[in-house]
Amino acid sequence: MKKNIFLKLVGLLLAVLFFGSLLSVTAIAAPIKLNYANFPPAPTFPCVQMERWKTEVEKRTNGAVEIKTFPGSTLLDAKNMMDGVIAGQADIGCLCMAYQPGRFMLTNALALPVGFPDATVASLALWDIYSKYKPKAFEKVKVLTMFTCAPANIYAKKPLNTLADLKGLELRASGGVAEYLKALGATPVGMPQSEAPEALQKGVVKGAASSLETLMDFKYAELCKYVMMVNGPVYPFSVVMNLDKWNSLPQDVKDVMDGLSVEQAFWTGNYMDKHVDESVAWSKKNHNIEITELSEETLAELEKLVSPITEKWINDAKEKGINTTELLRDIKAARDYHSRF
Repeated sequence: MKKNIFLKLVGLLLAVLFFGSLLSVTAIAAPIKLNYANFPPAPTFPCVQMERWKTEVEKRTNGAVEIKTFPGSTLLDAKNMMDGVIAGQADIGCLCMAYQPGRFMLTNALALPVGFPDATVASLALWDIYSKYKPKAFEKVKVLTMFTCAPANIYAKKPLNTLADLKGLELRASGGVAEYLKALGATPVGMPQSEAPEALQKGVVKGAASSLETLMDFKYAELCKYVMMVNGPVYPFSVVMNLDKWNSLPQDVKDVMDGLSVEQAFWTGNYMDKHVDESVAWSKKNHNIEITELSEETLAELEKLVSPITEKWINDAKEKGINTTELLRDIKAARDYHSRF
């Protein structure tokens, strides 16, 4: 009798150990679930890069991480993205730093008129600057990557052959691009991108300044047949993670995400530039747009006109303790270095 009880106890103990080990294995095998918030609509390039990053992380961690994406401000909107991630409302978020120029003054220096040729160069330069300076604005989050849109150029319903053609011209713009247009003598009109097509049709604005993928994506080429290439400001973006969530991740997952930082900046810039090229080719083929390339003499005149924008930023940044001479030198050096490839 005692022997039977003993055997039953041993069997029960083995069963507990066996099923306990199964539960342990199941717990280990369960994927880490993260949510990723973004503010623009799903087809736009910040969300395209989001989906690519999600796919690569899930693939490179062999399914150990699952990421659910929330485009179109369905989890956090543009204004609340940074603070929402810090508070844990989203594990990961994509924000446009140009929307909060005072908060992200150092990285927003990339939005100054320094003449980036394309989004690839600007995105890699932005990551270089972040990596060197590690601004305090990001000390409460983990920065996963950074990138920019393509440089803003100008398109309108009327011919654009010289800078004089911009005088008084009503153009849709926002943020730093609006300041840029004002310096060139145009009349910037602030409005969301989504309202611009109707404003163009009604004549509220006569054109816009933006990266040129919008000619195709928003069908602006149907109305705006004339494009002036000015290589204007870019908008810097950042992808950030809640710091507590980051610290909770296994080291191998952290290594995967860190390994994607520069790669993702390059991929996004390259994707953007190819999309701009596709848009311009489509606009030429389907709507016969005319593109004006400015002479070196005119570009020099343009730089002189927009130089007060940089001078104002220098004065404001110095008040916040930023070494503006060194920073601007580093931005231009990064621009020139990445332009070689």
